[in-house]
Amino acid sequence: MVFNIGLLGLGTVGTGTAEIILDNFGRNPLLKEINIKQAGVRSLDKTREVELSADVMTTDLEAIVTDPEIDIVVELLGGLEPARSLILMAIANGKHIVTANKAVIARYGDEIYSAANEAGVYVLLEAAVAGGIPVIKPLKQSLGVNRIQSVIGIINGTTNYILTKMAAEGSDFADVLAEAQQLGYAEADPSADVDGGDAADKISILASIAFGERVKREEISCEGIRQISATDINYAEDLGFVIKLLAIAKGGKGQPLQIRVHPTLVPKEHPLSNINDVYNAVLVEGEPLGQVMFFGPGAGKGATASAVVSDIVNIVGILKSSDRRTNLDPLLSCSHQHYANLLPLTEITTRFYTRFLCKDVPGVIGYLGTCFGNHGVSLESVVQIGFQEDLAEIVVVTHDVKEGDFRQALAEIKDLDAIDSIPSIIRVL
Repeated sequence: MVFNIGLLGLGTVGTGTAEIILDNFGRNPLLKEINIKQAGVRSLDKTREVELSADVMTTDLEAIVTDPEIDIVVELLGGLEPARSLILMAIANGKHIVTANKAVIARYGDEIYSAANEAGVYVLLEAAVAGGIPVIKPLKQSLGVNRIQSVIGIINGTTNYILTKMAAEGSDFADVLAEAQQLGYAEADPSADVDGGDAADKISILASIAFGERVKREEISCEGIRQISATDINYAEDLGFVIKLLAIAKGGKGQPLQIRVHPTLVPKEHPLSNINDVYNAVLVEGEPLGQVMFFGPGAGKGATASAVVSDIVNIVGILKSSDRRTNLDPLLSCSHQHYANLLPLTEITTRFYTRFLCKDVPGVIGYLGTCFGNHGVSLESVVQIGFQEDLAEIVVVTHDVKEGDFRQALAEIKDLDAIDSIPSIIRVL
């Protein structure tokens, strides 16, 4: 039995996907039953690393998703359009979908999954989050009997590389970003990575799976790393922390979900503190399991293609079983229909690290303590680090506090004559 697939896109990941399927010796035997019938590309003239016959290559992407002989459409275009329209067209034509496109799933997942459920086809997306690290299927299957309490991840390799290099070399953000762009770790326009949007796309997908509720991507609070300085990284080190861009989802017991992305001071003894360079990790906590962490390469040709092909093989395995053709496997499909309620950011409880530049006047630390106390903010430590020119530099770390109370205290503090500026506000894990 042969199963035909159509590739939408033959870039880095598409090439890696084709290579695994074509060079199947020593791999899953189901690969021998997979045939690349069509590969959609922008240009037929471009030289490619993988050898496919001329009749396989086409620039007509719609012909792929409507071809009655194709069983599975593999969308590797990225971006929102035409990816969304082509996926929906493929579903309407009865095709199963494999995608690595976190952006289109994060924003249009409800539309895509509703259409897939109606058509009785699968949409699998292991490669959309954390590259080659198996995390989607474990959340659906192996961990599915647990009551998930939190999913916390370092799921953007570009920002993790930048923060790692800043910590190791004492370099500023702009310098390391430029280096990351030269090495190909960061795009020419790095906004999706460094402003946290990529991580927010991914955590919306993970949260939806972990907590069994659809998530509106636009409701996720998202902060990037542009404001992180070498100064803050050094102070964090002195306090026993490292700074990471974390994607956090917490919930359970019928309460609103907490989903957010932001730079975070992570204690050095925490499992995520040692995840460096372009590597990704996802820490899942549930009951009765406790904690389990998934770690590995979060991007790249081989890692992402591995996840793509594993999804293709999963679908092929199901299609080979005659008693599974009419009903979707609940361990692979998306069955939840309702949207999650997200806890407003002002109601989330966390700790904060804040760096103040103050005029060198008597009693300034006392002023800070009074303003914080007026809003119920308890301080763990207040340290005058030194001076920047004629301004005293003071670092405050709070105990757990509602973000709304903390922000009200800061608003009062900003009005103090003794306060010149507040260069840094970073949450603490």
